[in-house]
Amino acid sequence: MNHIARTIGLGMALSLGITSQAMADNLRLGALVPLTGDLQAYGETTRNGIQLAVDEINAAGGVLGEPIEVSTGDTQTSPQAGVDAAQRLATVAGVHAFVGALSSGVTIPVAQSVSRQEGVPQISGASTSPVITTLDDDDYLFRTVPSDAFQGIALAEIAREADYESLSVLYINNDYGVGLAEAFEAAFTERGGTVSQMAAYEPGQASYRGELRRVSRGDTQGLVLIGYPENGRTILRQAVEGGMFENFVFTDGLRAPDLIDAIGPEFLNGTIGSSPQAMEDLPGAQHFRAAYAEAYGEVPPQPFMDTAYDAVYLIALAAQQAGSLDRDAIRDNLRSVANPPGEEVYPGEWEKALELLANGEEINYEGASGSVDLDEHGDVPGTFAHWHIEDGEIRDVRVFAPEE
Repeated sequence: MNHIARTIGLGMALSLGITSQAMADNLRLGALVPLTGDLQAYGETTRNGIQLAVDEINAAGGVLGEPIEVSTGDTQTSPQAGVDAAQRLATVAGVHAFVGALSSGVTIPVAQSVSRQEGVPQISGASTSPVITTLDDDDYLFRTVPSDAFQGIALAEIAREADYESLSVLYINNDYGVGLAEAFEAAFTERGGTVSQMAAYEPGQASYRGELRRVSRGDTQGLVLIGYPENGRTILRQAVEGGMFENFVFTDGLRAPDLIDAIGPEFLNGTIGSSPQAMEDLPGAQHFRAAYAEAYGEVPPQPFMDTAYDAVYLIALAAQQAGSLDRDAIRDNLRSVANPPGEEVYPGEWEKALELLANGEEINYEGASGSVDLDEHGDVPGTFAHWHIEDGEIRDVRVFAPEE
């Protein structure tokens, strides 16, 4: 085949591919998950949560009579990699909505550089930075996890209940770390505690001894570490080896069994922490845990599986209610399927939702992660787990709503 023929053939193939994609009537989701990088400990379980929702919906009739399709993009827990993955999903895979990303430092640039520019609704099940609340995203960014404005309060309550009066804070220097550190400092101080020292750290460094020495100065009873497992391993190992800290307080980004295995339970037993979590007696939470265990085995202690699952349900319900896969139509129907009034629909009740919507009735999805009532900013309320490490295992103490 000569050059001209090859060029014509390639052009025809691309044309046919684009035409086929444009005519496809399946709801296509782009899953933005960290299969590598600092948050990879949450990548597989988050993707399982997404797939579980997709499998349930497809088994019960799909969206607009067709199965949902999922394309995955590895964000690598990196802003640029996340933006690149999202751009490919939006323009090449032609997805109708994004689920993700996890890190606020990835979700925010994706929202501003891709979601808003390409007009793709985006729901993160893990990005908790308070910056997201007022982000200029043209109402394309939503989340099914509560803001760290609330987690900071929850963590302060947990720390004071443990009789900590003075703590130092070491936080990752991104939107997640800065927002949560500031929220914790304000809430802890308001409750009579003192933040002795506070410092930021940059990810990907071989040594954090300088930052650890800085925050270990003065009268401090322990270290509040705000970050992710990959760098967390390095920081904790150096803190323990240097004898700088014996007591630790973790946030949701460090609720990972692999971290305990890497450092050793003898050094982390007694550690306390917070993470977004639904009340265990909620119907949606009970269904999710049973369905996840049946599909994937034991339910791991990592967060963000149920919130990703809920993001899929909300997008699917919005498309079904709109009667369209148009991206803006999906966005514009998200709040009406998530909020009162309307008959409550729970996880696993897709057939019920289809019947209600077919009859022109309003619905209110109550999620696996709890209430997913979306406010004017795309934020949701939430409850938090007080957890601790005991005998090398992560165990929940209680789930509660923080007092503002």
